Amino acid sequence: MTAAVGPLVGTLARTPAQGVRAVGASPADGALAPRADFPLLAGDPALHYLDSAATAQKPRAVLDALRAYYETENANPHRGAYRLSSAATEAYAAARVRVARFCGLADADCCLFVRGTTEAMNLAAGAWGRAHVGAGDEVVVTAMDHHATFVTWQQLARERGAAFRVAELTPDGRVDLGHLASLLSPRTRVVAFPHVSNALGTINPVAEIAALARERSAGRALVVCDGAQGVPHLAVDFDALGVDLYAFSGHKVGGPMGVGALLGRRAVLDATPPWQFGGDMISLVGEQETTWNVLPHKFEAGTPNVAGAVGLAAAVTYLAALGPDAVLAHERALVGDAMARLGALPGLTLYGPDADSRSGVVSFSVDGLHPHDLATVLDERGVCIRAGHHCAQPLMRRLGEPATARASFWVYSTPADVDALVEGVRAAQRIFGVGGAS
Repeated sequence: MTAAVGPLVGTLARTPAQGVRAVGASPADGALAPRADFPLLAGDPALHYLDSAATAQKPRAVLDALRAYYETENANPHRGAYRLSSAATEAYAAARVRVARFCGLADADCCLFVRGTTEAMNLAAGAWGRAHVGAGDEVVVTAMDHHATFVTWQQLARERGAAFRVAELTPDGRVDLGHLASLLSPRTRVVAFPHVSNALGTINPVAEIAALARERSAGRALVVCDGAQGVPHLAVDFDALGVDLYAFSGHKVGGPMGVGALLGRRAVLDATPPWQFGGDMISLVGEQETTWNVLPHKFEAGTPNVAGAVGLAAAVTYLAALGPDAVLAHERALVGDAMARLGALPGLTLYGPDADSRSGVVSFSVDGLHPHDLATVLDERGVCIRAGHHCAQPLMRRLGEPATARASFWVYSTPADVDALVEGVRAAQRIFGVGGAS
């Protein structure tokens, strides 16, 4: 069954400006976290970095943790019978516990360190999927999924002879739960969806979707949540969400690139075969047979990214000190202001739900102005935004656009960033002679 859902163009539920408010002990510039905490921003006061959904700037605490690890503890963990190796092993284990606790996962051994969300999804599809999905089964994703989820499960379905279903969206950019329900059946083996849309900022009702998936699939479906845009912006309680697997990338929470985590229920991970082979993931190697190590080591073959894990732990510690609820409130205040002011410009279309239903993302297009041209003009004024399909081409087709402009806010963003964005768009309209500007 295919839902009759039209393009989302121009369907934003516009909300009045909410104003920008200081949160807690916010700095005087209206940020939640001082720019001085972020060396790159501190070194360039005129920079308006509005591409945090792509990657976040790194707080000094993370940079210091990385440096301290390499300067004082660097050794190969799990292998050496000497003090330095033991210190590296302990640092790696402590990082795992810290990240698991931050995400509400009580069983820290079920926190697997990976390179990021993309690798986590490939692990899930390549290991669990190949072992449990077969011909005649069904795999369900949503039209707002990032390619890391959409393509990974699409290819698994093709390989295994399963049907691939796509849940449509409502006109204001939310998952159409009615259509999703119509796709689910006891043949459904996988339901994958994002916690937050990277292109629209829509926050999905994770627990509700997970419960729906279990009910309609008679408990057969693996419920997988892409948390790449969730963990940086929201309080995440894995043990309460009802999902089987939850993935995110470290660099989007202020941690280093090349590290992330896949959180899982123990029963699911125990039923998942290893996906890479090598050191540390084995228990006993015989001439013809090999047995596997316990969690989490079964899924972490080879020398791990200890420094990355330590840096990620420092990042979530920094974020925890700010408070996830305060982070979301700060972003929504800025997003509400930006949406109200951008929405008042002639020829500008905003995409997605109201500000209270999204995180720190504002996606839009300007009549007569390609997003790449807009991004170039903004860059000349020190404003960094993303222009493109945001690795979400199925969503772009539903928007009726090849690309959009996307401004994304985080803890260091300020009202001055909103001012620079709005003035930059006006300037681009004047330069290109669109929107009635002259």
